[in-house]
Amino acid sequence: MQKLSMASVMKRLASWLDSGISFEESSNEQEYHIDWLRVIPFVLLHLACLSVIWVGWSVFALTFAVVIYGIRMFAITGFYHRYFSHRAFRTSRFGQFVFAAIGATAVQRGPLWWASHHRHHHAHSDYPDDAHSPVQHGFLWSHLGWFLSVPNFHTKTDRVKELAEYPELRFLDRFDVLIPVLFAISIYFLGEWLAYDAPELATNGWQLLVWGFVISTVALYHATFSVNSLAHGWGSKRYETTDESRNNFWIALFTLGEGWHNNHHHFPGSARQGFYWWEIDLTYYGLKLLAATGLIWDLRQIPVHIRESRKIKPDNAKRNIS
Repeated sequence: MQKLSMASVMKRLASWLDSGISFEESSNEQEYHIDWLRVIPFVLLHLACLSVIWVGWSVFALTFAVVIYGIRMFAITGFYHRYFSHRAFRTSRFGQFVFAAIGATAVQRGPLWWASHHRHHHAHSDYPDDAHSPVQHGFLWSHLGWFLSVPNFHTKTDRVKELAEYPELRFLDRFDVLIPVLFAISIYFLGEWLAYDAPELATNGWQLLVWGFVISTVALYHATFSVNSLAHGWGSKRYETTDESRNNFWIALFTLGEGWHNNHHHFPGSARQGFYWWEIDLTYYGLKLLAATGLIWDLRQIPVHIRESRKIKPDNAKRNIS
């Protein structure tokens, strides 16, 4: 294990607040090096789930957690992914900022970081340079390790040059802890207010914080990570792609449509990932509602001739189901 100087320790602690702080990487081994000092907040967030033993539960707290999960998952799938990563529709600069801020509450770093790493993934899907390919690096690394590794802390700015032109997005990206902290504090005070003003709901600040922020956020992490790990090996392939992306109904259910991953790798620019009516894509339905209000527009669709092309023949498809 690399011995850290006091200056290096302070730098890593400061990086909890400012993700723009960079570190020297001494060797290629850093690719598989997890900086445990820097990821302490991530580890503590998982451990904090155990506090449910003391705060208990209530119907309101559970309902609140599910609703908050859904809103934040939609912001990740609809905007971090389909908008920022793939430009699958258009919105105003103000709308772009608002949904970037909502996405930031999911604690999956900033919009530029998210989009840049996802674009890199598509450029190298399941090849050695794909940081979270289970084919190349194994399940555990593709699910979790890559997110905590030294080289993957920083935004690949060269892949999001058009987004990096907006100072408000650069701010959210650099100080990506700010929105989650404010969000968590707001949830706590909402719970305290409800304990005083609506005691029949049987909740309070700490209970709502644990269910609405801690447990909800951890669930968001692993649902999102499952697209990187499970959806590149577990499910069915409809299309001949250069990777092992799969379609999986269960992953689509928990990620509001992201589980139609083989569809997505066949045509990444589509705002809709469930290409057929029976493929449930809740994110797309939400985007259609936003389009009806005029908040977003020009949702890109997959052309029929592309949707029907490069399909795997039935006898080959059977061999691709795992």
